Amino acid sequence: MTDARRTVLSAAERAVERAAEAGELFSLASAALQRLVPFQAAVWTAADPETGLITAPMLVENLGTGEGCHAYWESELLEENVLPFRELARASVPAAGLRQATGGLPARSARFRRLLLGSGVHDELRGVLRIGDRPWGLVSLFRTSDASHTSDASHTSDASRTSDASRTAAAFRPDEIALLAGLSRPLAARLREFARPPDAAPRTESPAPGLILFDESGEAMSINDEARRLLALLPKGPSFPSPLGLKLPIWVIGTALQARAVADGRDHGNARVRIRTTEGRWLVCHASCLTGPGGRPAPVALVIEPATPADLAVLIADAYGLTSRELQITQLVARGMTTAEIATTLFISPHTVRDHLKTVFTKARVSSRGELVARLFTEHYWPALPGSVRQSTVRQ
Repeated sequence: MTDARRTVLSAAERAVERAAEAGELFSLASAALQRLVPFQAAVWTAADPETGLITAPMLVENLGTGEGCHAYWESELLEENVLPFRELARASVPAAGLRQATGGLPARSARFRRLLLGSGVHDELRGVLRIGDRPWGLVSLFRTSDASHTSDASHTSDASRTSDASRTAAAFRPDEIALLAGLSRPLAARLREFARPPDAAPRTESPAPGLILFDESGEAMSINDEARRLLALLPKGPSFPSPLGLKLPIWVIGTALQARAVADGRDHGNARVRIRTTEGRWLVCHASCLTGPGGRPAPVALVIEPATPADLAVLIADAYGLTSRELQITQLVARGMTTAEIATTLFISPHTVRDHLKTVFTKARVSSRGELVARLFTEHYWPALPGSVRQSTVRQ
C-alpha cells in the first residue's frame, strides 16, 4: 500500500469516528473514499439489518432525487440484475464492480441497460456495509463515461482532474473494490452504534397504525389520516409525488416494491423495514400483496406503525453489541425474572448469569437492571411501560 493510500484510509477511519450521525458519516466517508477511488456520483443509504431493505438516512450525490432514484430501486427489487444487494450481502467479499462481475459486459444487467447506460454511467461499484450476515448500509459509486480514472490519491488536485477528464473512463479496479470492501465493517459498526436509542427521547402518546394502499402499477391509491401523521414524522430524504397529494419517501415505496417482489417469487425475504423518526423513535413499515376474487392480483397494503419490543429487540441488541445469549438474558430480565429463575430457564449457573449481566451493563453503559430495561426496552418505544411492570424488573 502506498503512503498516499495509507493517508487516505487513515482519513476515512477518522471520519468514521468523527461523525455524529449516519448522514454525516456517509458524507465524510464519501469524500475520503473519493480521493482513492474516483467516482462522479454516489448513493449511500442505511439498511435494515434483518431484511436488507433501504431505510433512513440516504445520501444521494450528483444524481438528483427525481424519477431516476425511484426507477433505480424499482429495478433493484423487480428486475433480473447482476449484483443485487441481497446477494452481495451474503457474498464472501461485500463489494463488487459491475464490469468486473460481467466480464466487461455490463448490459447483462437490466439496471445498466435501462437506467445507467442512458445516464452516461460507465461502471458501478457496489458495497454492502455489514457485520457478519447483517447489512447496516448500502453504497453505489458511479463512474461516468467521460470521467477520468487515476491510480492514487495524488489525483485530487484540480489540474490533475482537468488533465484526466479527457481520458477514457476505466472500470473499477480490483484494488479499488478491495478498498471499499475493507471499509465495510468499520462503517457498519458506526451505523450500528447510531441505532442506539437516545439517552432521553421525549415521551409521546403512541399513535395509531397508518395504512396506505398501492395499486398494481405501484401508485398509491388511498391513505388514512394516521398514515399521513406518521409520514410527517419521518426524516427528510428522496420522496416522490403521489396521486394522494403528498410525497412518499423512498423507504416506504421500497417496502411496497419488496412486497411485489415477494408476491412475484423474485425474493423470499420480508417486506418489512424499521425507520427512525426525527425524534429518535422507531416506526415499522410492513407490506403485503392482497388477493382479489378468483386469486386475481389486488392492491399492496402497507401498514406503518410504532415499533414494538419484538420489532426492535434484535436491532437494539446488535446496536449495543450483545451476543445472542446476552440478549436472551436481557429479555428475561425485562420480564422480571431473578438471577436464579434465569439460570433455571437457560440451564446455566447463577454465576454465569451474573457474569453475562456484568458484560451487558458495561456494553449498555448502565449500572442496574432497572436502568438496563429502561435503556433497551423502554426509552426507544413510544409509550412508557406500566409502573408495575417496570418495578418488577429490579428484583435480584
